[in-house]
Amino acid sequence: MAYSNNIDYEVYKQDEKDERSSRRVLVTGGAGFLGSHLCEKLLKAGNSVICVDNFSTGRQRNIEHLIADQKLQVVSQDVRLPVQMDVDEIYNLASPASPPDYQIDPIQTLMTNVVGSLNVLELARQHGVKILQASTSEVYGDPLIHPQPETYWGNVNPFGPRACYDEGKRSAETLFFDYHRMHGVEIKIARIFNTYGPRMRADDGRVVSNFIVQALKGEPLTIYGNGRQTRSFCYVDDLVDGLVRLMASPAELNRPVNLGNPCEFTIRELAQQVIELTGSRSRIVFHPLPADDPQQRRPDISLAEQELDWRPTMALRNGLEHTIRYFDRLFSGAA
Repeated sequence: MAYSNNIDYEVYKQDEKDERSSRRVLVTGGAGFLGSHLCEKLLKAGNSVICVDNFSTGRQRNIEHLIADQKLQVVSQDVRLPVQMDVDEIYNLASPASPPDYQIDPIQTLMTNVVGSLNVLELARQHGVKILQASTSEVYGDPLIHPQPETYWGNVNPFGPRACYDEGKRSAETLFFDYHRMHGVEIKIARIFNTYGPRMRADDGRVVSNFIVQALKGEPLTIYGNGRQTRSFCYVDDLVDGLVRLMASPAELNRPVNLGNPCEFTIRELAQQVIELTGSRSRIVFHPLPADDPQQRRPDISLAEQELDWRPTMALRNGLEHTIRYFDRLFSGAA
């Protein structure tokens, strides 16, 4: 496959154009937590997959078990550079997704979501292919409506410390709709709620991985705020299934679709479950709540149920058990 840019990026694997017996699917952010699971599912379905990642938050470890698959091509590139490749579908997952990551360089985070989205949309326009945007529940901000339906416009602080991500994703959605209206690009937009599972980074700062790592190390579990704030946790396999179903949906489904688990838990309940499942003697400590941290977060998934016949099936307890085993193996060197 012909591919070039002006920066000397390392290419882990890059084969010539293979036979077109299956779809060639581009996954940006494909070496990340969510992206790697998506690449794996697409490969198992017989697709050729191009994983593009700049490895700022993605990890080679996440996709190394897939490298032997001749239908996988891995390209190290930043999506803020123009993307030029022959594809049949595009999943745009490129972006830091946890507060510690996206606040390290908020300008880069914003530009990844805006310029990166512009680049992949232009690729979709040139090739006449459909494209899915991995948006986020963060577009709802600290919601005043509960649970959150797709029709809710949100309550976002446009200049707070989380704005680079929240507004970056909101701007990306705007770009997707404008490309659809102006150029007829077929778009899919998934608003993803809290997702967890194997291949989360131990240091990514998200609450599930934080609690599991702290519990396995015997450290205090850190709760920010009083612990009564709520989240809805979706296991990664369920979420990826929702993304694939959304991509395969009729062209008329071009409005945002919530993907997440409608079962709501307090952060304190999550901490207690993790302590129980790990058998840890860790205690719980409380710290001040970060700025603009949402008090409630639960998706209304009526649209996904109706249009995609999709609903999460993994109970939180079972999903936590899978995730704890992953981190246990990771710390023992077996993962």
